[in-house]
Amino acid sequence: MEEKYEGLLLERQLCFPLYACAKEIVRRYTPLLAELDLTYTQYITMMVMWEQEQANVKELGRRLLLDSGTLTPLLKKLEAKGYITRERSPEDERNLSVRITEKGLSLRDKACAIPGKMASCVSLDTEDAMALKRILDSLMKQFDDGQT
Repeated sequence: MEEKYEGLLLERQLCFPLYACAKEIVRRYTPLLAELDLTYTQYITMMVMWEQEQANVKELGRRLLLDSGTLTPLLKKLEAKGYITRERSPEDERNLSVRITEKGLSLRDKACAIPGKMASCVSLDTEDAMALKRILDSLMKQFDDGQT
């Protein structure tokens, strides 16, 4: 292969193993989340709701890195399941607030076992897992700061 094309080799790409690992992680979440009747994006949304109990939709999208085209139907489905409520601010109709319901809060107890089950699916020791998270967080911060 010509040297100028070596940068195009799949084996030399950082993006491919990141993509493949992310896809595999979500695939392993799927059966665990099926027991809760949640998709992965619904699960991470519920994680934020369990933490905050109420959130502005714009802030929720920012935290989850989801655009409104993805977030709006996701929130409608969670509302239909009775896990959250959505309401417009009386002061400013453009602001939509999301609040967790009692049913949504009770789902948290069922979800408690998921992180441990996922940890057993991935054989990384704690030190390597923390290092990987630190590297990924650093990379994400660069994207947030517009450095890349």
